[in-house]
Amino acid sequence: MKVRQAFRFELDPNQKARMALAKHIGAARFAYNWGLACLKEALEQGRPLPSAIQLHKEWNRWKRENAPWWVEVSKCAPQEAFRDLERAVRNWREGRANFPRFKRKKSLDDNKARLTGSIRVTPRHVKLPRIGKVRTRERTDKLLELIQAGKARILSATISREADRWFVSLTCVVERPDPESREVRSPEDIVGVDLGLESFITLSDGTKVEAPKPLRKAMRLLERRSRQLSRKQKFSQNFRKASLRLARLHRRVRNIRRDFLHKLTTWLAKTKPVMVVESLNVRGMSQNGHLSQAIYDASWGMFRRMLEYKCQWYGAVLIVAPRDFPSTKVCSNCGEIGPPLPLSQRVFRCEACGLEIDRDWNAALNLWHYGLATLNGPTGSSLGSNACGDPSGGGTTSPSRGSWATSHGSWKQEATGHLFCPKG
Repeated sequence: MKVRQAFRFELDPNQKARMALAKHIGAARFAYNWGLACLKEALEQGRPLPSAIQLHKEWNRWKRENAPWWVEVSKCAPQEAFRDLERAVRNWREGRANFPRFKRKKSLDDNKARLTGSIRVTPRHVKLPRIGKVRTRERTDKLLELIQAGKARILSATISREADRWFVSLTCVVERPDPESREVRSPEDIVGVDLGLESFITLSDGTKVEAPKPLRKAMRLLERRSRQLSRKQKFSQNFRKASLRLARLHRRVRNIRRDFLHKLTTWLAKTKPVMVVESLNVRGMSQNGHLSQAIYDASWGMFRRMLEYKCQWYGAVLIVAPRDFPSTKVCSNCGEIGPPLPLSQRVFRCEACGLEIDRDWNAALNLWHYGLATLNGPTGSSLGSNACGDPSGGGTTSPSRGSWATSHGSWKQEATGHLFCPKG
């Protein structure tokens, strides 16, 4: 199985290499902003937006008179920046993102440049176009062994600066072993995963995983260092020191969040054969001023992306319930659809059967039912039992709970368009 995988290494550049890296990142950022200005001008004049190839041709004509420093950097830096800009505009047109913004030097995400061409790896160095050999702080033996065995091929290298540290991410086509087939033999192999803010995830078996919430814990220190930076004279030596301290703290917050998500998604993909998650409108929910900071700190979108590709790596099945699936307001015991719950109400109470249960666990159980229905089908029984747990069909029970609507074995289509077991 061939997949795209990135290998990230921290660099240990000398002064010459540090200047070359900074020039390439600055050139990529300048070219991106230059192309974005051209796009905005075309929008104002009603002309069609130029593509990445057209921007690159215009850039080649413009740079010889206005950017004499272009000879010091590789042509890949601005060329790949224009491709990134074209991709950002495509996402905006398709409604997946806002209109692109200008990149800033002080932003951690904007100090990047992608290079293509002749890229080589040695045990302690990475050779980049126009930059040369740059020493790495850690050995690259793992990637080097794959390349020498013909199981990996480098496509591009993305250099980035985070505060005072430099990194290179090598995007490769890697030949990974085909994942072992993981047969779903019982309903216990299906796990509903509900995302939340109180607990990061709640599984249908009752397991809860708390999020580290690094931004919330570091907020007071972030505010203090931001105030210290605002009181310094701009571009002075003390201003640079305060800016570096603030950038280091932002880097630490992001690393804690990313480490937690990687460990959690790897554990889920390796141990859970089938997972059911809900498609959340993160962009819409983040418009709530009271919850936006907590939602961004949780990074539900990054969790979903990591889980998708790791399920492919380890042979797990990921089922995504649609956004209009009423996981929160449906009783997991009888199927009664109740009114929407406010976020302050943490206990779900069913007026039909009297069930009282944690609202996140109730949502996870409903996702478990959805996954069971998806695998069984409206009338089938691929798990060797009736979909709703009819005793004559062997019966299925939700994790850590009793049988669900055991007196009814048929499925029906609710008005919401989802398969749901009728109540007894």
